[in-house]
Amino acid sequence: MQYSISDAAKMAGVSTRTLRHYDEIGLLAPAAVAANGYRWYGRDELRRLQRILLLREMDVPLPEIGAILAGSEDETAALRRHLALVLAERDRLDQIATTINRTIADLEGHRRLPDVDFFRGLHQTRDSLAATLHERFGEEAVRALQHGISCMEGWARSDHDEMATTGDELYGRLSRARRAGVAPASSQALDLVAEHYEAVQAVWPVDPATYYDIGDLIETDVDQRAIVESVDPALPAWLGTAIKHFATHRLGLAP
Repeated sequence: MQYSISDAAKMAGVSTRTLRHYDEIGLLAPAAVAANGYRWYGRDELRRLQRILLLREMDVPLPEIGAILAGSEDETAALRRHLALVLAERDRLDQIATTINRTIADLEGHRRLPDVDFFRGLHQTRDSLAATLHERFGEEAVRALQHGISCMEGWARSDHDEMATTGDELYGRLSRARRAGVAPASSQALDLVAEHYEAVQAVWPVDPATYYDIGDLIETDVDQRAIVESVDPALPAWLGTAIKHFATHRLGLAP
């Protein structure tokens, strides 16, 4: 039995655009293409799609999936590598969950949390950010960020609380602006982004070009996107666009 691209996409829980993209990059060709351009998928194609989606769930990049399916890379070895990453991420999240529970107990007065434990489990997130910055912006960016973080290490707990509250409030206003239909290139949006820019500058002094790239980072980097999505799933794209407009129109970066 053969299925139309719409039926195959619905069955797999993906979009028809995804199936067309897989065809374009040579990852999954349809069983047949009718004279009218309609794509049709058979059982073999559905089985291949199932393997692709399984590997994507393991965060295996599409080029690597192509190599696995072509037989040029061992699938078991690739899955073992990515399983190790998944397990490491699970352990990190477990540690953060433990820290949150201990913080709740501290706030409710049940048990005082040692000061050092406020940050237990968060260093891996910081390390992940440092690795991303090194890849995107180079060693100088990492040193600048680490300098900003080292300056914050002498802060009192109230200072950290104030910074977190200010950040949460700003992201809340950014989200409300987006939900209200404010255009990311508008003056209202750029005024809000100006506050975001100042907050970034306080920890990591950046030039206009780097701040522009931060907009792209928020849209494309898994960790940074997830942070913003936790406030509003549609906010990363809106904020990324607004940051780029701010860099070009308020900071004078040449388009």
